[in-house]
Amino acid sequence: MEVMTGRKSPPGNADSPAPPGTAAGHARDGEPLAGWSPILFDRVLQRRRLARAARLGPEPFLLERVAEEMADRLSAVNRQFPLALDLGTATDAVAVALRGHAGVGRLVTAAPVGLGLGQRGAAVVADEEALPFAGQSLDLIVSGLALQGVNDLPGTLAQVRRALRPDGLFLAALLGGASLTELRQAFAQAESETVGGLSPRVAPFADVRDLGGLLQRAGFALPVTDIDRVVVRYGSPFSLFSDLRRMGASNVLAERRKVPLRRATLLRAAEIYQQQFADPDGRVRATFEIVWLSGWAPHESQQKPLAPGSAQMRLADALRPTGEPAPQGKAPPVERKP
Repeated sequence: MEVMTGRKSPPGNADSPAPPGTAAGHARDGEPLAGWSPILFDRVLQRRRLARAARLGPEPFLLERVAEEMADRLSAVNRQFPLALDLGTATDAVAVALRGHAGVGRLVTAAPVGLGLGQRGAAVVADEEALPFAGQSLDLIVSGLALQGVNDLPGTLAQVRRALRPDGLFLAALLGGASLTELRQAFAQAESETVGGLSPRVAPFADVRDLGGLLQRAGFALPVTDIDRVVVRYGSPFSLFSDLRRMGASNVLAERRKVPLRRATLLRAAEIYQQQFADPDGRVRATFEIVWLSGWAPHESQQKPLAPGSAQMRLADALRPTGEPAPQGKAPPVERKP
């Protein structure tokens, strides 16, 4: 297995609207409204899959990457967090990375599966969609690759914001965007050929712009989102399938086909994957887009954005080196490969 990475900034900002149907049951301040929330994931099956992965021995490489990055990001924050929560992370990777961190005091872990949880110190079995913590009781909440699997992400974000003390920080990484796009395409074509129809096989992942909008709707101040794209190369598609199983990331969609996957469909999907997504050396690629979210519980000491139109200088003029003349006319566009 080989890993290639590339970080990119989001193509929009946090003002982008939330995806249709996702935040419809929440007010603009993040408080839940009585209403309907779509059921995308079978959460009971999801917990069973996570427990199975824990018994098999979880595949940690992606979570370990996230944990290391999370520790680096917190190191750049000049703040003390006396009481922190690790929310939903499937292994102890984040807890280990933050252990002894200068800015983090006591760390409590909350996860939906109890297997191995007691080895992480202070811990509680809890559902990410029903947090058992009092309002304004925590200084820091972190989460590693867990929140992409909740049905009511707007509601979870609202609960996280309420659990934070004023000026508390939320920092999370979750899969989003184009994650596993190769696998999605291979299974779609294979099922069309072998059974004459499609069944959802790969979870839908939220776009970074939509996630920025959800942070704002939940009531976070100073929301920030960005993407870390990781391309992993495998010897064969079956090595990818094995990793996903040991990550607890196999299919738990509520609308999945409730019959076992046909052998012919699986073999055809692997064949298509190898044909369409292999490098010249025969190894295949799998894309994981890790979306990073951060936001602060509002506090009067935080900087406030200026009113629209109040700027006294154009940004381009402020960034131009001293003595450089202003450009005349429009500059030609710069062509960049994605």
